[in-house]
Amino acid sequence: MDIKSNIKKVTKGITVLGYCLLVFGQTSCSDFLDVLPMDQVVLENFWKEKADVTSAMNSCYEALADEQVVTRMGVWGELRSENITSGSNPGELNDLLRENLLPTHSMCSWSAFYNVINRCNIVIHYAPTVNDANYTSAECDATIAEATTLRALCYFYLIRTFRDVPYTTTPSIDDNQNYIIPATPFNDVIDSLITDLERVKGMALTRYAEETVSNNQVVVPAKNNSRITRNAIYALLADLYLWKGDWDHVIEYCDKVIDDRYARYEELLQRDQLAGVGLYEVNGKKIPLILEGQTTRSVGDAYTEIFGKKNSFESLFEIFYNGNSKQENNWVANNYGNSNTPTGRLRASEVLTEGFTTNQNAVFLSQKDCRFYEGMKTQNGAYYIAKYVRQNTSFSVESTGNVVVTDAFRSARNANWIIYRFSDILLMKAEALIERGEDGYQEAFDLINTVYKRANAIKPGDPTPGLAFGDYSTSKNTMEDLVLAERHREFLFEGKRWYDLVRFVRRDGETTRLSSNVIRKYRQDVNLIKIKLTDPNYIYFPYSRAELRANPLLKQNPAFNKGEDAELK
Repeated sequence: MDIKSNIKKVTKGITVLGYCLLVFGQTSCSDFLDVLPMDQVVLENFWKEKADVTSAMNSCYEALADEQVVTRMGVWGELRSENITSGSNPGELNDLLRENLLPTHSMCSWSAFYNVINRCNIVIHYAPTVNDANYTSAECDATIAEATTLRALCYFYLIRTFRDVPYTTTPSIDDNQNYIIPATPFNDVIDSLITDLERVKGMALTRYAEETVSNNQVVVPAKNNSRITRNAIYALLADLYLWKGDWDHVIEYCDKVIDDRYARYEELLQRDQLAGVGLYEVNGKKIPLILEGQTTRSVGDAYTEIFGKKNSFESLFEIFYNGNSKQENNWVANNYGNSNTPTGRLRASEVLTEGFTTNQNAVFLSQKDCRFYEGMKTQNGAYYIAKYVRQNTSFSVESTGNVVVTDAFRSARNANWIIYRFSDILLMKAEALIERGEDGYQEAFDLINTVYKRANAIKPGDPTPGLAFGDYSTSKNTMEDLVLAERHREFLFEGKRWYDLVRFVRRDGETTRLSSNVIRKYRQDVNLIKIKLTDPNYIYFPYSRAELRANPLLKQNPAFNKGEDAELK
């Protein structure tokens, strides 16, 4: 078949990978995307110019920002953890909140992720064929680095959710191609992703445009954080190595990001007064972090800069939304809340608030922890999710000691979804240091304590409380629990908690740590859920029944291999 006859042919005959759109259509625009509007793409007329590559690459980012993708990032990474319970009419998500996983549930569908993967495969395949003097080899290399990283990110989500998944780097460009392929084992996928990223890491841009300072605040161009940069690749590599158990490489790539952030801090400091960013030091490394507040500024600044204004100094990669009809973050607006409906379909679990005022078995160890007030909002006796929902927030402390929160919810559905930010780097390095051995405990603790102290500054001018090394350094287990607990506080509702618990299951070889944390949110069917969670297979989602029917080489997760699915062997 002549594959140059019509590019629409590529979507025919695909089963395992679901529908994979190659007709890019009209893609939405933002302040950094320059997209060629096309109703139909014919191959003879495409991949001729630099603009064709730009349009195709932008379609990869557009597909990543699709509601079906970001919703799954949130659902897969949060709902089964102890963070979230049912809010106002959660619909089918209620099944997942009750650990009632079925292969027929829509959240078992992975086609939206494979759509991104296939678009990236197509870009990687065709970009080098473009013969345009305005499209340099360095630009082509940067394009391939971007597409390779987005593809790796999607596969990383898939294996953390389903464990073993069909893996291909071949684009769907021919009806005769065979996409009935078996699942590739988790560890093999990890190794392939690392190999790919190691190959392209030096091809990516360091930044797309210069950061500036306005009114003593760092202004970061959106594309520096919403396009793949070298720091984004380093962050993803560090995460992949963390799951692989290669501690030295985790530390290496975290240090690259730490060194880069300090270098940028110094550059900006030379240009202007860099207000709002403080400098910490751990084992000789300088660590710049946005402060929650100073004596001359309101507390809550870190939240407002990172989540409210978006594209902050600390951001490494976040999915961009401008809030127009084609670029709306409906996952946050519908499920966490919005200016019209501050009580979303989901709400914060009581686990997060129990013991807060008494500091007994509490998730938050101090009533000065800004993340408690930033992440949640109380209404009618319940706590609802406020992270991402608020445009800005600030705190004041009354003479009685009560905390008064002033905030404003977003008027548009334009919350960016953050994939990696700087504190993630600090805590990944801390985890690797702990796993590497006792000699790294002090540095790991200092990194964790730096993240903790930045967040515990609720009243400007007050001494910042910190943690005590002696309370945690008694064993590897207590140090692991500390880094898990700090990640819990820092990344609340950011789609990371379930994956953190799964990573420790893989490391521990059993589910006790996951189960003991998750089971705390349940008030009904506790024993039944506890029994389910003792099975290491059950921590992963089942394959969609539709995929099992389409691909006879897929074998259902043993925890769900019963009834109709057992007949699909």
